[in-house]
Amino acid sequence: MTTVEPGSIPELLKQRVDAAPDKLFLFSEADKRQFTYKEFEAAVERTARMLAAQGVGKGHVVSLLLPNSVEYVIAYFACWQIGALAGPINSLLKSQEISYVISNSEAKALLVNSEFLPVIETIRSELPSLQAVIQFDNEAEATSTYADGPLPLSDIDCEHEAIIIYTSGTTGKPKGCLLTHGNVIANARQISSWLGFTQNDRLLTIMPLFHMNAVSVTTMSALYAGGSSVVSPKFSASRFWQIISDYQITSFGSVATMLSMLLSTYPDGVPAGFKTDQLRFAMCGSAPVPAEVLRRFEEQFNCLVIEGYGLSESTCRSTFNPPDQRRRPGSCGVPIGNEMRVVDEEDREVPDGELGEIVLRGENVLKGYYKNDAANATAFRNGWFHTGDIGYRDEDGFYFIVDRKSDMIIRGGENIYPREIDEVLYQHPAIAAAAAVGVPDALYGEEVAAVVVLKPGANVTEQEVMDYCKARLADFKCPKSVHFVEDIPKGPTGKLLKRELAKMLSA
Repeated sequence: MTTVEPGSIPELLKQRVDAAPDKLFLFSEADKRQFTYKEFEAAVERTARMLAAQGVGKGHVVSLLLPNSVEYVIAYFACWQIGALAGPINSLLKSQEISYVISNSEAKALLVNSEFLPVIETIRSELPSLQAVIQFDNEAEATSTYADGPLPLSDIDCEHEAIIIYTSGTTGKPKGCLLTHGNVIANARQISSWLGFTQNDRLLTIMPLFHMNAVSVTTMSALYAGGSSVVSPKFSASRFWQIISDYQITSFGSVATMLSMLLSTYPDGVPAGFKTDQLRFAMCGSAPVPAEVLRRFEEQFNCLVIEGYGLSESTCRSTFNPPDQRRRPGSCGVPIGNEMRVVDEEDREVPDGELGEIVLRGENVLKGYYKNDAANATAFRNGWFHTGDIGYRDEDGFYFIVDRKSDMIIRGGENIYPREIDEVLYQHPAIAAAAAVGVPDALYGEEVAAVVVLKPGANVTEQEVMDYCKARLADFKCPKSVHFVEDIPKGPTGKLLKRELAKMLSA
C-alpha cells in the first residue's frame, strides 16, 4: 500500500491517517474499545505530550511494563513520536531481573500498569536513572490533561533507534538489542509483502507485546498494509474461535504450544456457529512446529500453518514459508528480504544440505547491542550477524532450523540435535508434549534424556518410549532415560525451556 517509503514510524502512521482517517485500526478485545487511524493518532499524541512533560525527549529510553492492551501499542508509538526508545519489559521477570533491564538501559521514565506497581516499589531505590514512574492503566484517563497543546516533534530518520529490547540471556546477562526505525519499518514491509497483507486484513495479537513477534508480525505489519489489529490480553484456547469469529480475524501469530492446546481443546475441529471462512493462516515462530502438530492442525481446522524464523536481533522475521502451494512443511521457509547463509566454523558457506550456523544481513538486522562491545564483536563478524542457530538450506533454497547451537548435545564426540528426537517423540500416539535434553554422563560427557507429558488417559512405560525411538533413530541419538511430568516449563511465548529441564534433570 505504501508508495513512498516512510523515513520513520511516525511518518508511516501519518501516511495511514492521511489515506484513511476513519478506517478502524486498533481493537481492544478485553473491553471492546476501538480506534480509527485518526483516533489512534490522537491517543498517541496525547501520550507523547505527557511523556514530554516528564522530561522525556529524543534518545531517552522509556521502559514499558504493561499487560497486552491497546495502551501497550499506544505507548510504543508515543515513544517513537518524540524520538524516544521504547523499552518493553517481560512482565514475567522477577524483580531483580526487571531492575537489571531498567538500569542497564538507563531508562528515564517508566509506563507501568497498576498490577505491576508493587514490584516497582520494592526496587525503586535501585533505579537511579528513572525520573518518572507513570501509571498507565487507561490512556484516556492518564492523558486527559494533555489533549491540547503543541506536539513535541523530533527530527528522526530511519537510522534513529526506536526500540531497546532485551534478549532472554541464555548465556550471561541479557543483552539490549537496539532496533532502528528503519529496522522496524523494513521488517513490517518484508512481512506484509511476503504474506500478501492488504487493508482488508485483520490480525490478532495474542503473543505478548513485550516480544518483537507481536510488535512486528501483527501490529506493525497491519499498519504497513493499512489493515487493522486486534489486541487480546493473552491466549485462551477456550475463547479462541469466538474471537476469530467475532472480529473476523484473517491471520494470527502463534507458537507450536498454542496449536497443540487448540488441538486438545477442540478434537472435533472448529465448533459449530463460528464464522472462520476468512481465516487465511496461522503464523508460527519462536521454535519449529513438530511436523505431526502441523499436519493435525491443518486437517482439524482447515487452516494453513505458515512457519517463519527470526529473532529479536533481526527485528522479528527473517524467513517465512510462502502462503501458497510452494509452502514446505517442516521448513522455516525462505528469506523474505534479507540475506541468509549457512556457514562453518571458519565462516565459509557450506554446500546445500550440510549443517552449519545461520548468518544474516539486511535492513532488518539490529544496529547493535547496547553498550556491549564484546557481544557486538562476537555477533558481527565478516559482515554478517551470527545467530547461533544450526540449520541447512536445501537445493531449492528452503531453510531448515535444526537447533540452537547452545542446545546441541555432544555425546562421545557425536553432535546430537534434540529437534530430531523431539519430532519422533511427538509422533507417539500417547505423547502430548516432549523435549529431549542433554544430561551429564561420566562415560560419554553427555547423554540424551527425554521429558514427556502424556495425553489424558494415556499409559505408556519408559521402556516403550525408548523402544519407539530405537525403531526410528540411530542408537546414539536415542534417549537413555524418560521422565514423565505433568507439564514442561515454558517461556512467555510458549517456548519449551529446555535449559530449565536440563538443570532439573542434572540436579
